[in-house]
Amino acid sequence: MPMKKLIVLAFDNQSGALEVRDKLFELQKQELITMDDAAVVVRDEEGKTNVKQAQSLVGTGALGGAFWGLLIGLIFLAPVLGMAVGAVSGALGGKFADIGIDDSFIKEVGETIDPGESALFMLVSDVQRDRVIDELEPYSPELLETNLSPEDEDKLREHFAADEVTA
Repeated sequence: MPMKKLIVLAFDNQSGALEVRDKLFELQKQELITMDDAAVVVRDEEGKTNVKQAQSLVGTGALGGAFWGLLIGLIFLAPVLGMAVGAVSGALGGKFADIGIDDSFIKEVGETIDPGESALFMLVSDVQRDRVIDELEPYSPELLETNLSPEDEDKLREHFAADEVTA
């Protein structure tokens, strides 16, 4: 079973993530990338975060909104709210560390995406890296990534996807 990657493409504008989401949809049709789940984050000028799960891109999300909401909340809200949520973010950070997403990755992503910018978060199982990078070059994304072992992915599903499954 191949190792999956949690990839974040950061853009220095509010439209980049949405544009690249659409471009990646084309690349997925060409079988240059296989995304299991994705979410777009747009931060307005005041720093307010808007999250859109990219279900049209991947069908039903593998991880679900709970995962993206918690991860993105931890990245963007914890630093803003400060010590009041220290214990909560510590517990959440521990939960993510348990599934292979370390604090340094979370911190790096949070420091990369400023107000007025956007990012595309993706869980990717297969990618023809060089071809996809060439296709995305005009958008000038900043690439952040971390690997997830099959065990980490199973833990992710256990923690987040199970409670979102509907009949």
